[in-house]
Amino acid sequence: MKSLSINLPDENYNIFIEKGLLDKVGYKIKEIYKGEKIAIVTDDNVYRIYGDKIKNILEKINFKIKFVVIENGEKSKSITVLQDIYNGFLDFNLTRSDLIITFGGGVVGDIGGFAAATFLRGVPFIQIPTTLLSQIDSSVGGKVAVNLKRGKNLIGNFYHPKAVFIDPKVLKTLDKRVFNDGLGECIKYGCIKDEKLFSKLEGYKSYEELYNDIEYIIHRCCSIKKEFVEDDEKDTGKRMILNFGHTIGHAIERYFNYSLYTHGEAVAIGMYMMTNSSEKIGETNTGTAEKIKKLLIKYNLPYASKKVDIDKIVETVSLDKKRKGNNINLILIKSIGESFIKKIKKEEASKYVIKD
Repeated sequence: MKSLSINLPDENYNIFIEKGLLDKVGYKIKEIYKGEKIAIVTDDNVYRIYGDKIKNILEKINFKIKFVVIENGEKSKSITVLQDIYNGFLDFNLTRSDLIITFGGGVVGDIGGFAAATFLRGVPFIQIPTTLLSQIDSSVGGKVAVNLKRGKNLIGNFYHPKAVFIDPKVLKTLDKRVFNDGLGECIKYGCIKDEKLFSKLEGYKSYEELYNDIEYIIHRCCSIKKEFVEDDEKDTGKRMILNFGHTIGHAIERYFNYSLYTHGEAVAIGMYMMTNSSEKIGETNTGTAEKIKKLLIKYNLPYASKKVDIDKIVETVSLDKKRKGNNINLILIKSIGESFIKKIKKEEASKYVIKD
């Protein structure tokens, strides 16, 4: 079993990574939670595949279980669905001494974690991420949120789980597009911090070869995120680098109403578009965008968006959470593995939102 410890001034928790970990997760939870009641926030896809399994695993250890099931997809990350989750907790008579588990991908972790952070002013929760994207990124670091019609993750909090249990074996049941979605974030980690990881992704000859190395990939990505989170928990400085590709990616997701591109696909487009633009301006080494483009193509990820209204994308970019006053903090890379933050005026954003 691989593990990592996230050490923050007011919070410490462990991340455990092992194929088959789900089968013994009940005993691992028992080590950190002495109560009985557990509310499990999940989506209909995960519930269909793993609902009975996790119910049996936890009830075998005498936990009392309540499922709160939401519809799969980014559109569920809304205030309306959040209210449904709260009502599920109320139906279970959940208290602040009980436990919540978020069991699913990034949407479940984000909205379930936000529900945990805000219900009764905070109920402890554990993350059991089931997609590659959530295992390497969204389950780690304490960011929880819901979307508004005008933008993604505009209502959120920093609320850390008590533990993260990652079983790469569950990735075998993912649709290939959903798996590739997570590879978009893997590529991001290589771009911002680890040229070796980027090269490894370039070198895998098949998905099976990649999967055989999946525990290394997950551990490496989580290790990179751990470094940024411990250095800048509240995302006011260095941690913003983790948002490489996200400023444009979020805008593209919003433009197509979260229906055309997955999160990882939108981030892929954002990484290439931003790097292609910064390369033309002279802030990125020549050839870097092409390297990213080739790797995205290898894993069936888009590098260019379908026709968009650039003015509307720029407008959404101007609402990005990383803005300060009239300034926006853009995340750029000098080369693969070397990233930096550039502060620009809002009116300069259009220079970085150009199509190939």
